[in-house]
Amino acid sequence: MRRAVDPLGALGLDRDAFSLRFDVGSLHVDLEGRAVFFLLVSVVVLAVAAVPVLVSGRPELRARWTTWAFVLPVLGIPLWLGSWSTALFAAAVAVVCVLEFARLADLPRPDVVVLLVLAVAYPLAAWLEPRALALVPVLALACAAPSLAAGDVEHGLRRSASTAFGSIWICWSLANLVLLGNQAFLVCFAAAATDVAAWCGGNGLRRLRWARRPLSPLSPSKTVGGLVGAAVGAALVLLLLGGFTAGLLVAVVVGAVGGDLVESMVKRQAGVKDAGSWLPGFGGLLDRVDSLLLVLPLAVVLS
Repeated sequence: MRRAVDPLGALGLDRDAFSLRFDVGSLHVDLEGRAVFFLLVSVVVLAVAAVPVLVSGRPELRARWTTWAFVLPVLGIPLWLGSWSTALFAAAVAVVCVLEFARLADLPRPDVVVLLVLAVAYPLAAWLEPRALALVPVLALACAAPSLAAGDVEHGLRRSASTAFGSIWICWSLANLVLLGNQAFLVCFAAAATDVAAWCGGNGLRRLRWARRPLSPLSPSKTVGGLVGAAVGAALVLLLLGGFTAGLLVAVVVGAVGGDLVESMVKRQAGVKDAGSWLPGFGGLLDRVDSLLLVLPLAVVLS
């Protein structure tokens, strides 16, 4: 990864010098390094965000804040433990997202089985043998196998294309979480903050005609103003976390905005608002990680 711009480091702030030590009964916790800094920043951001959420009195915002407070440790702990736990976490997320995508794309069971196998295989390959991911394009073509075996002339092309798309969009993309290594939490946090910044930019600049212009007819709420907000927010967050590079900025901004639009396309075709309903304030898991599905591979390539 290219050397990051770090203005706070130039001022003497050493993010690697942070440490956290405490005892819970016989359990002794001793953490140090940049992960502790990321943890502290995350907790502070959640605490600060709680104030306007409580003041607003809006139940949907409270539901979103509560979900984020739950997601933070669920995401952070596996990423901090190491590549093995990150691979297992990525596989678990991919499995849930595949099931949600399969319902949206109306895929038959054989195609769903193929995606579930790849949802587990790709993250494990990224952990155990990253070079095996070079087979991803070949396996995407092999996703036509269920349709070929069934002789499905009527729906075979749609099934094969949807399954191949899902194998790359979900299974392979989430495997990049493992390839990012110790930068994974930084990228995930930046992507989440960029989503919020895009919402703020879209609402804060809506009085300006150019800012109200939609980026795509697929989602009128995704506007040029939101893109500006996303760019500013991503730059500030990456600078704060000490991970600013031009490539990573492009990956986070383009991925966060583009990922939302890709899922909007999938949901529009399925005729639904959300991919699921079990995450309060967000919908399904696919609705929550749609940005990451483009951010992660772009971050690996561009940074």
